[in-house]
Amino acid sequence: MKLARILGIAMAALLLTSPAFAETAAGGGGIDRGLIALAAGLGLGIAAFGAALGQGRATGAAMASIGRHPNSADGVFTPLIVGLALMEALALYALVIAFMLAGRIG
Repeated sequence: MKLARILGIAMAALLLTSPAFAETAAGGGGIDRGLIALAAGLGLGIAAFGAALGQGRATGAAMASIGRHPNSADGVFTPLIVGLALMEALALYALVIAFMLAGRIG
């Protein structure tokens, strides 16, 4: 019974994945287009995750610093904003690169 279930799942997987390898156009290059799109999407997702993680940690550290020393709020605010802007710029660079990669698909 267990062997039949494993063979059934393997056959279903083979039958469902075969259209993924079908040629998309007469010009060819179907797998390259898919890999470029995958790279663009994954790169953008990783960059956005990294920027959000960095911004959260920087903001948390700044708020903890201001909580300990309320008089230092003016001295912490400007470097915090500059740091957040630079982190966001890195995510935007990844977005531009993803658009450039997506432009190579078409």
